[in-house]
Amino acid sequence: MSVRVRVARDDVLLVEVADLAAATALHRSLSSAPVPGVGQPVPGARTVLVPFDPRVLPATTLADELRARAEVPSSGTEQPGRLVEVPTVYDGADLDGVAAHHGWSVAEVVRRHTGARWTVGFVGFAPGFGYLVGDDPGLVVPRRASPRTRVPAGAVALAGPYSGVYPRESPGGWQIVGRTAVVTWDERRDPPALWVPGDRVRFVAVRESVRGVSAPFGTSGSVRQSGLPNGAGSAERGALEVLDPGVQTLVQDLGRPGRADLGVATSGAADPRSLRAANRAVGNPVDAAALETLGGLRLRAHGPVVVAVTGAPTPLSTVPDGGGPARPHRLGQAFALADGDELSIGTPTRGLRSYLALRGGLDVPAVLGSRATDVLAGLGPDPVRAGTLLPAGPPPSAAVALTTTGAPDPATLPAPGDVATLPLVLGPRDDWFTPEALRLLTEQEWEVTARSNRVGLRLAGAAPLDRRSAVAHAELPSEGCVTGALQVPPDGQPVLFLSDHPLTGGYPVVAAVPTADLWVAGQMPPGARLRFRVT
Repeated sequence: MSVRVRVARDDVLLVEVADLAAATALHRSLSSAPVPGVGQPVPGARTVLVPFDPRVLPATTLADELRARAEVPSSGTEQPGRLVEVPTVYDGADLDGVAAHHGWSVAEVVRRHTGARWTVGFVGFAPGFGYLVGDDPGLVVPRRASPRTRVPAGAVALAGPYSGVYPRESPGGWQIVGRTAVVTWDERRDPPALWVPGDRVRFVAVRESVRGVSAPFGTSGSVRQSGLPNGAGSAERGALEVLDPGVQTLVQDLGRPGRADLGVATSGAADPRSLRAANRAVGNPVDAAALETLGGLRLRAHGPVVVAVTGAPTPLSTVPDGGGPARPHRLGQAFALADGDELSIGTPTRGLRSYLALRGGLDVPAVLGSRATDVLAGLGPDPVRAGTLLPAGPPPSAAVALTTTGAPDPATLPAPGDVATLPLVLGPRDDWFTPEALRLLTEQEWEVTARSNRVGLRLAGAAPLDRRSAVAHAELPSEGCVTGALQVPPDGQPVLFLSDHPLTGGYPVVAAVPTADLWVAGQMPPGARLRFRVT
């Protein structure tokens, strides 16, 4: 096929090439000879997702450069990656089903799986999850009709032409054929991922009695920071103790960009505008770690501290140490807490997420250069709990701000039942959908359901978005996805990806919310409704 360049967002292009080898070659070209203004590319099965800065590089100029690079034939001189052996116990729950699907014996499945030569094509879905491509064209199986809600870490599985090892416990729809004690992701290692694209993999059948294999396998890769009194800095500069964690209170900053080669998405605050504004209010750098909460949070000051709360409007009040009348505070303005004061952050009346910044930032351990909590990948600190101590970092040199700049106007945030309008950039897979579906996308309202979370807003519309008949039952090879992508599963009800979305996905993306409007999606509460307009 010829090279096609598709729009994936206002600042991201998707290059579609003939096959995995061509995608790997283009990814290698962009990594070895970067284009100014281009971020880290994300390879897929036959695509490369390319983020860029439109202020530095026009999309049309970049598209021409990408086509030119993609059309250069591979030299064929690339050195093979290193060999990784994976001892595997073949006793998976789907092993018999895979054998029956092919009309083979279980022994034949094991023989072919261990006899195939596997190569890491790309990394996605979760940190350290390698999509392994084999040289046995017969060893292809469909995904499960109904994904499991829990696949254990270390599960060895098949789906389509790929094999893989689940790095941590997670949902999954691949066919499980075995398990291994090999740890594919451990952030304490350098590098944390067991493999990178181009590495070769060989599965080795072992018995249960082989040392180590019967032990708990896999890892979440987490040097977890739950209950942060344990080594998260000191409270000499002041700290906040969690008395009541409220609802989904997490440590967040602006995320960990530039880790796509490890299968790590950026993550970070769902409403980065509000996080930046809270940090500005207390004089912090805008990327300092803060708390993101859905409300109901109660904290006690250890020593004198300065804080500010932005984002979703919520009642704020302080009860002095020793009791007395509660003091109210204004959203977006810094205020001081004395030692022992108790701060309460109520439930938002509009929007969804509030952000609390502590002068000096939250001094918790960083993981891969960030203190953000990625709930899908299991990276960063655990959600805070009662008893967690959050020390302040070194005091910044900047002064406390008298006014908050950059935060959204709380009065404009949607409440349940309100309708908000978001712009969309069509692509990269809008051609998978019928003209009627594209009309419905913008003409009907979409309700934000209660199943929404930091991974994405699960939307419900009166009519689903139908695919064209030519691709009605097609399976899209996995490709990179952006924050703000509107992915459409087979039921036709879209999911709008938020901060903790998977790095790659296998459902078509019909459109994406432009970067400047992503903060609105992060503030959409369940029960609110969305309308889309195509820009």
